Amino acid sequence: MKKFAALILSAVIALSALSGCVTITTETGESEKAAAVTAKVIDIELTQEEYAYGVDKDQPELLEKVNEMIAELVESGKFDEICNHYFGDGEPVPVKSAELDPSKDQLVVATNAAFEPFEYMIGEDYYGVDMEIAQYFAEQLGVELVISNMEFASVCLSVGEHKCDIAMAGLTVREDRKEYVDFSTSYYNAAQKLIALSTDTTFDDCKTAEDVEAKLAAFDSSVKVGVQNGTTGQFYMEGDEDWGFDGYSTTVVPYSNGSLAVMDMLNGNTSYVVIDSAPAKCITDAINAMR
Repeated sequence: MKKFAALILSAVIALSALSGCVTITTETGESEKAAAVTAKVIDIELTQEEYAYGVDKDQPELLEKVNEMIAELVESGKFDEICNHYFGDGEPVPVKSAELDPSKDQLVVATNAAFEPFEYMIGEDYYGVDMEIAQYFAEQLGVELVISNMEFASVCLSVGEHKCDIAMAGLTVREDRKEYVDFSTSYYNAAQKLIALSTDTTFDDCKTAEDVEAKLAAFDSSVKVGVQNGTTGQFYMEGDEDWGFDGYSTTVVPYSNGSLAVMDMLNGNTSYVVIDSAPAKCITDAINAMR
């Protein structure tokens, strides 16, 4: 995936120094480097969920317009074009944020720019499916785009407090989030997947989600699983009544983003990571390329 390695490199440069190749000594006394352990995605979908945008409850006209623009994106083929920038052979487009100025007509977007390929940063520029769509929304509305980057757990809250107009952050539709935002129509189907060390064969014989879940259920608290804080992966591992997730007995370790979670697994501090499928692929591909 184009440009993802640059983002992840900057996010985990301090950790990567700890996780390179290992030097071993052979029977003849000569030193040689063993191949670095990498990460792999267990290619089985553990959940089914939908992404949508969270709009300020006091702006029903914006919600109506967002739904119209989503339909236009899909019908015109523009949505497929944007997705091709990140899932195909297209080139990601940089998106710039204006400075917040209440005297101007602006669309203020709340996001967590650590969730590639939906939102991430390289330098001062934003990239990702959601960010390109945010730019499209602003252009169609005839206003400036302001992007407010924050912790994922604060994205819906900031809209609920009227600090931002819309949350665009790979948001899964959830009942508890409806307390803060009105969701748009869905624009993307997502799923959670498990990431393991390349040397871990525990899940190699699994064919279905039920197979993976049976093995997860056999783990106790000595097994640590990394997740991105406030995401479906955390709810899935810890248990969530609204979603019907029973949870597991493993120890769940939350991180500010998925890249740090995977790097910490490679550093031996956790055994597995559970995150959304598209970021799982992007993160593992980029981190493995660095090793």
